[in-house]
Amino acid sequence: MTLWGGRFSTKLNEQAWDLNSSLPVDQRMAIQDVDGSLAWANGLHGAGILSDAERDSIVHGLNLVKREFSSGEFVFVPSDEDIHTAVERRLTELIGVTAGKLHTGRSRNDQVATDFRLWMLGAIPELDSALINLQSALVEQAENAIPHPQPFSPGGKGVPSPTGEGKGEGLAIMPGYTHLQRAQPILLAHWWLSHFHPLQRDRARLKDLTARVSILPLGSGALAGTPVNVDRAELAESLGFAEPSQNSLDSVSDRDFAAEYLFCATMIGVHLSKLAEQIVLYTSAEFGFFELSDAFSTGSSLMPQKKNPDVFELARGKSGALLGSLTGLLATLKGLPSTYDKDLQEDKAPVFAATDTLLAILPVMAGALRTITAKPERMRAAIDSTMMATDLADYLVGKGIPFRETHSIAGKAVRAALDAPRKIGMEEISLEEYQSLCPAFEADVYQVFDPLVSIEKRNAIGGTSLQAVQMQLDGVKRLLSFEKS
Repeated sequence: MTLWGGRFSTKLNEQAWDLNSSLPVDQRMAIQDVDGSLAWANGLHGAGILSDAERDSIVHGLNLVKREFSSGEFVFVPSDEDIHTAVERRLTELIGVTAGKLHTGRSRNDQVATDFRLWMLGAIPELDSALINLQSALVEQAENAIPHPQPFSPGGKGVPSPTGEGKGEGLAIMPGYTHLQRAQPILLAHWWLSHFHPLQRDRARLKDLTARVSILPLGSGALAGTPVNVDRAELAESLGFAEPSQNSLDSVSDRDFAAEYLFCATMIGVHLSKLAEQIVLYTSAEFGFFELSDAFSTGSSLMPQKKNPDVFELARGKSGALLGSLTGLLATLKGLPSTYDKDLQEDKAPVFAATDTLLAILPVMAGALRTITAKPERMRAAIDSTMMATDLADYLVGKGIPFRETHSIAGKAVRAALDAPRKIGMEEISLEEYQSLCPAFEADVYQVFDPLVSIEKRNAIGGTSLQAVQMQLDGVKRLLSFEKS
């Protein structure tokens, strides 16, 4: 059984059939295809094409087919060219010739576009849930990096000061990097949360995309619209779409939503890769900032001592495949004429593959992140006084000297420390030498080389001070709690 062929005198070449068949890919949309057909049957009934008995028979048969798909009992046969053929063939076996009325007024062109959009509307919340799980793991690590976190209050009450009693004992600090060079000290919690926000943007993009996916193509026919007087607005509502499409020519060819979905997936992959790259670096012996759990590490077949961050390397590597899927689909779409062309059969495989990739990576990364052990002593040891050179410049700004001048003076101080016969820290430069660089230096200058003091000064919204980070942490926790409710 095929859904076409009356005007052909010979069967399709066997190899051409194999090339043409999309069943291995689109059978994944079986439930969506049945749901679309159920809605179409009701639409045909409302338009007077199907009698009550015919509609009831088709609906009953489709529900049986849906049950077979759900239970895994559905049996495909060699003549099933695609999922649409398979469903109609099985419906015919179950209810007879009445099944042949179901395809009245519709085409596989609007049918497959509807199935694909329905599938994506189900996939987006699943991806969002996996992203929330990863965000939660980041928040948990951020909380672990702040000893006994206090509820945030705008006046700062209840938020322990790292410069007070205990000098920030237990507060995890680390070097912040630019150009992979040590830059300024930051809170470890601030670093963890820096990976929360890109994922939040990913989730916002998926949510925004949902509105463009939720457009019903069904009723567009092959290209010119359906001759059946079906209520497309009611049809859209019954399938959970926001509205019907407004142009049948565009409706059957539009795959912007697929390209946009792959862009969203690619951006998620890029953000996972960035996080993974830093974990790979920070777990190396050269850094030693983190230690991976054995449950999320692998070994070497040759070197017994190895403990490899394969989970994160795979996440980094698979981001390249996601990028390739996006560029591949865009290359397919760029030269197509209007309406449906068989090239569009290549739209679903990359979307399905990207979804599978992310749903495999995201929970594993979340589990791996939750079991990472931070090494605060190694991080703190990696902070040296040159990282407070900006604080030294700011110290002089407080004396009324323009920053452009103080920047140069601080740079000369860095050079003096590096050029000393024995390389010294900036806190070891004598007050006399500082005053030779600028008379405004006083004995209190050495306070600027305390990394905790430097961190606490960055107290503006979004900064790395304990109060600012506590505010940020409080905000993202409220966000997650709201979205989980």
